[in-house]
Amino acid sequence: MNRKKRLRKGIESLDEEIDLHEVKREAAKQAGNEGLTKYYDRELDNLRMQRDKKKRIVDK
Repeated sequence: MNRKKRLRKGIESLDEEIDLHEVKREAAKQAGNEGLTKYYDRELDNLRMQRDKKKRIVDK
């Protein structure tokens, strides 16, 4: 029970981080900073993979 509760909190935290990175990526895109945009794309991919992994564990 405690593990699933921790995982749910982790998922919520990752969702917030994903939202924040999407905003930052859009700002970098508007500023024309291609390198920073690619960085945020990679970060978003990694965060989404972590979130999906945690969701799979919770759904068991």
